[in-house]
Amino acid sequence: MDFILFVNIIAILFTFFVAGALLGTLFSEIFRQKLAAFIRPKFLLLARSLHNPILRPGKNYWTAAAVLNPAAAVIGNRTHLIYRAIGMDGVSRLGYASSPDGIVFDHILPYPVYVARDPHNLSVDRRRYSPVMYPSGGSWGGCEDPRMVVIEGRVYVTFNMFEDWKLRVAVIAMDVEDFLAARFQAWEGPIILSHSDRDKNWVMFPEKIWGRFAILHSIIGEDDYHVRVEYVDDLAELAQRKFKSPDPQKISDKAIAWHVHTRSAGPPPVKTEKGWMVLYHANDAKEGHRYKLGAMLLDPNDPTKVLYRAAAPVLSPDEHYENHGKPGIVYACGAVVQGDTLFVYYGGADKVVCVATAPLNSFLNALIKGSQPALTTMVPAQTT
Repeated sequence: MDFILFVNIIAILFTFFVAGALLGTLFSEIFRQKLAAFIRPKFLLLARSLHNPILRPGKNYWTAAAVLNPAAAVIGNRTHLIYRAIGMDGVSRLGYASSPDGIVFDHILPYPVYVARDPHNLSVDRRRYSPVMYPSGGSWGGCEDPRMVVIEGRVYVTFNMFEDWKLRVAVIAMDVEDFLAARFQAWEGPIILSHSDRDKNWVMFPEKIWGRFAILHSIIGEDDYHVRVEYVDDLAELAQRKFKSPDPQKISDKAIAWHVHTRSAGPPPVKTEKGWMVLYHANDAKEGHRYKLGAMLLDPNDPTKVLYRAAAPVLSPDEHYENHGKPGIVYACGAVVQGDTLFVYYGGADKVVCVATAPLNSFLNALIKGSQPALTTMVPAQTT
């Protein structure tokens, strides 16, 4: 072989090798994370996993249509999710997954951990998954949008019970010991908490306040500076009370912070040194069809009082997985703190489960200063 030709071939191969190495570096996970951190505006503090969604619809009949809107709690050095799953039959059930790091969920049960009683008397032809017929995620009944707290050795899961064409808030509970042992047949309940035919998205505080259970049942207060909280010794008492809990669907638009239409609380309140942090769902004036996530801080001594609100949404449905399904939906039901990191678990497009994170202290400081806290980019996550 001609020596010059041989040298040219070696040079070409070397060029391809260098180019491949550079491209590999450019698209490597670590490089992308460092680049994103470098170019990200410093006021953006809440961020998505690079490999969202972390849970997708599965092959089981009860998860085949959608998995979404997960509750979350850290127990025994693992993050536990109770998520809403919708089968092709259109029924919402509750599933379970857990993770050692809050990102990679290496333990996912292949069966539901809770199934509500028969939701409706429907003809067979209408018992199916259909986001058009049933805009509540495509489901015509069952357990929707769980939230989870752990209080005094007991796990409590609230959810929206959709049956007989009524939406009511229910709660189930079990001992932590049974929960960790996956004895999900030990659930006690459901106890119906609400007292009208359309109540949803009530959340429990993760500890008793003044020795009583505290339930945040509406983030629409008498004025812009208050929310609504009820206190009870026994959760079963709540449905017997008569108190005002406004239906967001019937409330006129009103400009508050960045939004004009206030919807509901997201995850249960997160206790911080600066107060109770509440993430909530709302719509702004320019994109009224899109669910966005806001943040506010409640007074630690009087949780009905709003101390601060974020000046802008902390998470908006901008990624493809937040629009491929029901477009424009980020819907958070779980939030936990590990170390100094806030993990927020949410449903994207009523179809998949995602996570976003923030350094908690920086997030709170931005919230208090009226800046724009936001969720940011995390390490790779594993999908089901």
